[in-house]
Amino acid sequence: MINRDTITRIMDTAIIEEVIGDFVHLKRAGTTFKGLSPFSNERTPSFFVVPHKGIYKDFSSGKGGNVVDFLMEHEKLNYPEALRWLASKYNIEIEEETPSEDQIKERSDREQLSIVTEFARKFFEDQMHDTEEGQAIGLSYFKERGFRDDIIRKFQLGYSPEQRDALTKEALSKGYSQEFLEKTGLTRQRDGGAPYDFFRGRVMFPIHNVSGKVIAFGGRTLKSEKDIAKYFNSPESELYHKSKVLYGIHLAKQSIVKNDICYLVEGYTDVISLVQAGVENVVGSSGTSLTEDQIRLIRRYTFNVTILYDGDAAGIRASFRGINMLLEQGMNVKVVLFPDGDDPDGFSKKVSSSELQEYLTKNAMDFMVFKTNQLLGDVGNDPVKRAGLIRDIVESIAVIPDTIKRNVYLQECSRLMNMREAVLIAEMNKMLVQRSKKGSTARPNESINEEISDWTDEAEREEFDLYHQERDYVRLLLAYGEHIIELPVENEDGHTEMVQVAMAEFLIGSLEQDGLVLEAPEFAKVYNEYVDFIAREEFPEPRHFTLNPDQEISALSSDLLTTQYALSLNWTARHNIHPETEDMLLRKAAKDCIFRLKLRKVMQNSKNIIKEMEEAGDNQEKLAELLSEKILLDKARSEIAKYFGSVVLE
Repeated sequence: MINRDTITRIMDTAIIEEVIGDFVHLKRAGTTFKGLSPFSNERTPSFFVVPHKGIYKDFSSGKGGNVVDFLMEHEKLNYPEALRWLASKYNIEIEEETPSEDQIKERSDREQLSIVTEFARKFFEDQMHDTEEGQAIGLSYFKERGFRDDIIRKFQLGYSPEQRDALTKEALSKGYSQEFLEKTGLTRQRDGGAPYDFFRGRVMFPIHNVSGKVIAFGGRTLKSEKDIAKYFNSPESELYHKSKVLYGIHLAKQSIVKNDICYLVEGYTDVISLVQAGVENVVGSSGTSLTEDQIRLIRRYTFNVTILYDGDAAGIRASFRGINMLLEQGMNVKVVLFPDGDDPDGFSKKVSSSELQEYLTKNAMDFMVFKTNQLLGDVGNDPVKRAGLIRDIVESIAVIPDTIKRNVYLQECSRLMNMREAVLIAEMNKMLVQRSKKGSTARPNESINEEISDWTDEAEREEFDLYHQERDYVRLLLAYGEHIIELPVENEDGHTEMVQVAMAEFLIGSLEQDGLVLEAPEFAKVYNEYVDFIAREEFPEPRHFTLNPDQEISALSSDLLTTQYALSLNWTARHNIHPETEDMLLRKAAKDCIFRLKLRKVMQNSKNIIKEMEEAGDNQEKLAELLSEKILLDKARSEIAKYFGSVVLE
């Protein structure tokens, strides 16, 4: 259990834009940072980080919170795991007792899998560097591949001994569970026989997630027998989903952002060799077909992808579908083809670092031009094949979301294929129409007004209205509680004078004056905590709520204190227009909020009294009592209506 002082120290030290910047490409936008959502597939950035409040808000998915909430959501960590992650990043010591057997069992499966996987990584690395077998077989293999010591250490490469159960036996002796050794795929067992190491006799490539934590392994055999698979990979687990991982992304992400381009290769050694040659913005698909999740991972850092091919014609054509997926996500795709059938690994070792960089820059060809040229070489003068080629090319162009970019490609391909542009446009339009017919007619982003208009349950609608009035009340309290507003007050002489009060004092006093309470538990929790501060004559910082250990309070506060839109400075700087903002109209905003909230309460109580009157029957005493209350409520409703200058209907 991490104590409260340590949690406070972690939360005070963690820089939210720095932490989230490890996972999302953020750009400064005034006092906030903005980027593409890591939780949804969006093309227009709606993900905001607000450093001075210590919060993030993702308007596309609705997620938000503090830095711990982000790690929990993005990395699928529990609360203690997220705190430990931050403590590790900022070198904050967490004193913990060695976990007992019972405590180990209580930990989540995910944490257990992570612990076992990290143990295995260190075991493989130690075996390669510190044993005769590892040095003679594993280390010598990597040296023969031309990898330097610092690169071997950087990628945490290792070796799994030939012995049948070396890892399993060592792990069990250290108290690790065989159940989790098997769940990670490190240990196998057949028909009740003795457990054995899945990766035995192989050099090991640890696979890391974005934050640099080892989640799986790739193992390469050094034997030449044809019946032995060259590569084994860890099975899917709670930690590892192959379709969502890119090899080397933890090392490449900063360089990808800096250079605004990502080089995409296939294998582990391709990535390692390019990094050794100075090309650090490179990731590998690990031999799998490119997936949407992998593309979204790249899109967090750049929209520019260059795919490095080894010249194998069949492999190139097989990758075209994946490239269409890149185009569909709005990515800018280029291709580099290496000479003489070289792959990135081999070519990078033949030339100097500067020559490699120059080759990648000079030989990068736009994918659409590359694909057209590749397929034109196959069709010759066959009209049927040529027609198929045209449809194939137009299909790739049709998936591009940007209209201008589509038209540019149509013009270029028209020239390359000696085909009238009008024909290509007609074919593309046909494809777009067909796709639109297959598309969903659902409207996922209904507005609140549309949602309310469809309700037939009046009670449900009123409950919805009241909830949002309470929500607005708490938002004003958190955002402007310490702001001073001027209110007219009648003195003893009957004259009106302006008195300055804090927004929080007005909001809280107005509620208490009429004996009203917030009904939604989450709002009441924030309200009560704020009232405790005011009782001590203190004003809490917004960060007290956004970084609150109570996750419900922190998530709610983060949501309420984040706005997606801000007025452009151009309104004032260029056009000399000074629009009124909410903080300029605080008194009106506060009074409107209080009166709306009171109105909802009055109307709710009126309906309850009418219901009680119907149930009272002939009980004249009860009816008289309820009628008196109803008259008072009607009077209150009329007063509120005067404030808004309107008639309030039932």
